[in-house]
This record gives sequence, C-alpha cells and structure tokens, in this order.
Amino acid sequence: MAIETKEGFFKDSVQSVIDRQGITFSKSIYILLYYIIGIYLPSPPLPLGKWGMKIREWLTRNIFKKCTGNFKVHKGVNFGSGINIEIGNNSSLNRDVWIGNDTVIGDDVMMGPEVIILSGSHNFDNISIPMTKQGAPDRSPVVVGDDVWIGTRSIILPGIKIGSHSIIGAGSIVTKNVPEWAIVAGNPAKIIRYRK
Repeated sequence: MAIETKEGFFKDSVQSVIDRQGITFSKSIYILLYYIIGIYLPSPPLPLGKWGMKIREWLTRNIFKKCTGNFKVHKGVNFGSGINIEIGNNSSLNRDVWIGNDTVIGDDVMMGPEVIILSGSHNFDNISIPMTKQGAPDRSPVVVGDDVWIGTRSIILPGIKIGSHSIIGAGSIVTKNVPEWAIVAGNPAKIIRYRK
C-alpha cells in the first residue's frame, strides 16, 4: 500500500514492497543481513577480503532467484531486494555496482566498478500533474548475454539486451540493444566496431 507523505509524494511502505514482491521471511532475513553486514565487508586485496567475498556469495545465493556455479559480489553492490536476479557462472558484480532487482546476467560477465543497470522508470506523459504523482510503467529487465565486459561507470537503461561477447566502453550510456560481438561506447553508446 502506498502512503502519502507531508509533501504529497507517494512512497511504498516496507510491507507493501514485501507483499508485492512475494519476499519470504527467510529471504528477508538474508536481505537484511546483506545490507547490514555483507555490503560493507572488504573485497580482495584488502585484509579479510577473501572472507568478505565468501560471506556475500553465501548471502546472495540465498537471495537471488538463480545462481549458476561460481560468481563474485564485491563490496558496496546494491540490488534492491535481489529476489529476481539471475547470475551465471564466473560472473562478477564489481565494487559499488547498482543493478535492478530483475536483471539477468549470463556466464563470464565482467563489470567495472560503479556500473548502473536500471529496470524501472517513471511516467511523465501527463503534463497537468507532477511526475512524482504519475507512478511508474511496468519494469523492463535488462538481459546481459555471456562473455560480456561492461566498463566502469557505464549506465544501461531499462529493457536493454546486451548480446554475448560484446564490450561496453567505460562511461557509456546504453540506450539501445547491443548486438553480439559489438564494441560500443559513448553517450548514447554507438557501435565502434565488431570483435569478430
């Protein structure tokens, strides 16, 4: 249930998010532990970094929808509730990455620090009322193929599909689907060349 604040903005209550996403009691405990402890633990090469990685892997295995094989979650990664995230074997969420709750990540995916992957947006078509009161369209998950390298501080907008074997240059803003084997860069990201 949404609640109205003093300013007139509508915000979801914690209970409404839990109900809407179908978060079980046990998952809510793992999510809480992740955001209270796991998110702050060090990553290699810092002292105890290896243990921080193992604890975050254990927590996210109990949160994410699907985890295949080995994967890495570095310090500071934010993923909302994370219950709809899928991550493949040998993939890595680098330091301070922010990804939407419903992102699908293939095998052998590398991400630089501070990558942002969005799957939600805001309605803005009705110019007679503030955008804050127009709600949001349905979520559009991002799907990242296998063997992809996403450079530092790249932003990927909702609904984008990143083809396998592609590279996203650092600082790029990806507004369109990326074909397989493509190298894209810029704002908005454009195809620079193909790897193959």
